[in-house]
Amino acid sequence: MTAATAPTIGVDFGTTNTVVSMTHGDDKSRLIRFAIDNRDLFAFRSALSFHSVQGERVVEAGPWAIEAYLEEPLETRFIQSFKTFAASAAFTETRILDKRYQFEDLLAAFLLRLREHAGAQMDDLPPRIIVGRPVTFAGGSPNESLALTRYEAAFQRLGFTDIRYAYEPVGAAFFFARQLKQDATVLVADFGGGTSDFSLVRFERATDGTLRSTPRSRSGVGLAGDAFDYRIIDQLVSPELGKGSDYRSFSNRLPIPQRYYAAFARWDQLALLRASKDMRDIRALERTAVEPDKIAALIEVLDGNYGYALYRSVSALKEALSSQEAATFHFEAGSVRIEKTVARSDFEGWIAPELAAIEAAVAEALERAGLSEAGVDRVFLTGGSSFVPAVRQIFLRRFGAAKIETGGEFESIASGLALIGRERDLDLWTMRAG
Repeated sequence: MTAATAPTIGVDFGTTNTVVSMTHGDDKSRLIRFAIDNRDLFAFRSALSFHSVQGERVVEAGPWAIEAYLEEPLETRFIQSFKTFAASAAFTETRILDKRYQFEDLLAAFLLRLREHAGAQMDDLPPRIIVGRPVTFAGGSPNESLALTRYEAAFQRLGFTDIRYAYEPVGAAFFFARQLKQDATVLVADFGGGTSDFSLVRFERATDGTLRSTPRSRSGVGLAGDAFDYRIIDQLVSPELGKGSDYRSFSNRLPIPQRYYAAFARWDQLALLRASKDMRDIRALERTAVEPDKIAALIEVLDGNYGYALYRSVSALKEALSSQEAATFHFEAGSVRIEKTVARSDFEGWIAPELAAIEAAVAEALERAGLSEAGVDRVFLTGGSSFVPAVRQIFLRRFGAAKIETGGEFESIASGLALIGRERDLDLWTMRAG
């Protein structure tokens, strides 16, 4: 079987979701799909759960992990967005049900469950896999070599012997570049949950029709959709739960500690806050708070394990503001009810620091390539946050609407990676660990 006819597989392991695509001896990529609760999904949530049933450790992943956590939040160890630790030398291991897990153990457990839920679609895997990697890994001082070494160890456990890596925006670029009718310099902007990556690539077709690329530059910033979510919670939710208010200590008025609200950056951390020593102090605050009803609401949110419901309300608002000038944020769980109308302009003001960082990274990619906006022929936007109008406006303002291309926002990376696997000269597109 030649490289052109052998099956190929591409994996976009994302902070929020993971997408897998395969080719089967042709030039069409097909997404791996997952059936749950009468739904057909291809975006598999990047989450893990661990709990014990009659002394036996049970591991779940994706939407099944979320279900397990929501059923038994205090008995289940739930982990999501763990990609953000891939390049962190400070993260060495975590203990779960008396067993040590390094990053590669977590990733391997996740991938094995994903394959199990894919069923027959992933029964016969080829020896080669193309794995997406961000331009800039999340976290402070990320160690790229460490991250790829960890990826390597995890994917080897699925039986892959030829593991190659391609920049995620390059995977998206390859997916889109098949549409190109002529040579072009392309900027790909890939917005994930934890990172925003930008790649400038020159695409040219040889006389035999082979598509060739020349990387011009890359840049990235370790923030994206998750940061937008936290801004919404910080503005709309946390103040209703006591953030910014005071409590009385003898004759003094002191501010409610800010650290109680940091956990709202990730909804799965709320159960850990409930189980922490801080929870005792939070309960005591209800008696001394200047606004005790707000602290009571905070306690109910934590006791009721309402984090996932809150996350869904935030996501609904973001989606609505992508098409409307104003939308209503609605969160209701138990006796807690928060409803506020939000103008798109207000949301854009909240995320202004992130927007500035994104635009600075775009400018950096252009500067590294020695190009102006005029030197870019096409701009491909991919990833969930590319739907945010303020994000899209950065590219419309710089490059003009005629150059902007969209479509396949959630599948383009995985599909492009699988198609790259069919290329004769993989070294043009991919790298190996180390």
